[in-house]
Amino acid sequence: MNDLITVFRALSDETHIRIIKLLEQGELCVCEIVAAFGVGQPRVSFHLAALKNAGLVRDRKEGKWMYYRIDDSDLFKRFLILSVLEKIPEETFREDRERLEGFRTSALEAMGAPHCCGSVDVRRTTSTGMPLLPR
Repeated sequence: MNDLITVFRALSDETHIRIIKLLEQGELCVCEIVAAFGVGQPRVSFHLAALKNAGLVRDRKEGKWMYYRIDDSDLFKRFLILSVLEKIPEETFREDRERLEGFRTSALEAMGAPHCCGSVDVRRTTSTGMPLLPR
C-alpha cells in the first residue's frame, strides 16, 4: 500500500506532472529539463528523484550526463500516467515545450553542438530499445 501512496503523491504534484509530460516525447537529459523549467538543477533533480522513487521514471548515466524517461515496465503505473495526462489540457504544458525547443535551437546552436549532451541516437529510443518517431 505504501508504494501506491507514493505513486499517487507523485502524480498529485504539478511539477511532477509537467516533467512527465515532457518525458512523453522521449528520454531527456537533466539539462534539457532544467532549460524547460527555467529553474536550478538541484530543484529539478529533487523532483526527478521523487518520480524515480515512485517508479514512474527511470534514469541512466552516460558519461557525466543523467537521462530520464518514463518507466513503462509497470502497466498499471503507465495507465495512471496516461489517465492523469489525458485530463489536463495541452495548453497547460505549452510554455515548458517552448522553453525546451528554444533551448535546443538557440543555446545549442550558439555552442556549435547538435545536443547539450550525449548521443541523440541513443537517447531517442523507448525503454524497449525501439526508436521514437521524429519530433
